[in-house]
Amino acid sequence: MRVGIVLLAVSAWAIDPLGAQTPNVPAENPAVRGALGAIRTANAWTLNQQVSICEIPAPPFAEASRGAELAERFKALGLVDVRVDSVGNVIGERPGGGQGPRVVLSAHLDTVFPESTDVRVRREGSRFSGPGIGDDCRGLAVLLAVARALGEGTIATNGDLVFVGTVGEEGPGNLRGVRHLFERQSAGRVDYFLSVDGTGLGLTSRAVGSHRYRVVIKGPGGHSYGDFGMPNPIHALGRAIAAIGDFTVPAVPRTTFSVGILTGGTSVNSIAMSGAMDVDLRSESQVALDSLDTELRRAVATAVEAEHARWPRSGARLTAEWVEIGKRPAGAQPDSAPIVQAALAAARILGFSPRTSASSTDSNIPMSLGIPAITLDGGGRGDGAHSLGEWYDDGEDGWKGPQWVLLTVLALTGVVNR
Repeated sequence: MRVGIVLLAVSAWAIDPLGAQTPNVPAENPAVRGALGAIRTANAWTLNQQVSICEIPAPPFAEASRGAELAERFKALGLVDVRVDSVGNVIGERPGGGQGPRVVLSAHLDTVFPESTDVRVRREGSRFSGPGIGDDCRGLAVLLAVARALGEGTIATNGDLVFVGTVGEEGPGNLRGVRHLFERQSAGRVDYFLSVDGTGLGLTSRAVGSHRYRVVIKGPGGHSYGDFGMPNPIHALGRAIAAIGDFTVPAVPRTTFSVGILTGGTSVNSIAMSGAMDVDLRSESQVALDSLDTELRRAVATAVEAEHARWPRSGARLTAEWVEIGKRPAGAQPDSAPIVQAALAAARILGFSPRTSASSTDSNIPMSLGIPAITLDGGGRGDGAHSLGEWYDDGEDGWKGPQWVLLTVLALTGVVNR
């Protein structure tokens, strides 16, 4: 661990050569050094937390059991004012001296797996396999490891640190936990937001926004032979999909589209009464995402009218209904932002240099509100997220994940030197 390149500071802030305020990483503080060592020494404990909490089911919209257990672990580690809010977020606090920023450190409780899923974790050598073991049981374990290291040490922070286990981060949840956090629980009271999600040592500094719809086209339907000559909802969908396939989108900012699911019809010899497609639009730019949304709506309307025009003698009409599956706002901040620089500096101290990237995480919401936010990986390595074959391997230095989070958080809250 390289600690000699950072000056110990009483304040959490220094002025960088460009004149912007950049948090100092207090790696030379003796109490911080002790906490970093404690994380490494207690690595087996952290892995046990990861496995044991992962064996508590947390299917979409039913995270309460895992949340209740996380709340008990928060209390046992000395966090105060531990509570579960009205949507199921688990919140615990570690108050600071009142002279620094208020920082939220979060990981998500939910998984993508239904209630019937076998969530037992299997171990083979250093590899743990089980649904959600990396996404995001690793993140929850990192939160607990950081809370434990702070609780056992003598670190006093200038700012308050709030630990949160959020609900609804995964697809159908539509970020409902973190939305509630910023709209109701902590509106206007968060200076920095840091989430821990997944495995590895990556840094998400930009938010990929998404618009997801189920587009349902309906008509009277009929017999494929006897009623031939009327508009067909499935044919109209085909026209729309062909138009979508020809969309031109920018490479920068990266913008994408996909029709993921098609449903409809009752039999091969029927003109369908309805057909539906699920569409996913994504971009790092909210402007590009909104533009693509407009183009999608235009393509569907044009397809319906083209299907009407194909059968001018028919009085049957089609309608298009839009069902919003989920919307996640895009967000951007420069890599020069203090929160990003704090994470990069902390990584360098620990001996690695992550690249910044864009993704869709709980950080989307604060970024879209202009609140500095990042998502850090939790260390180790893994694969198979969102599959029954998901696995996690701590490798030789999985403990660097929680160390990285600890150093970054302390750079943001500031440490009181004693």
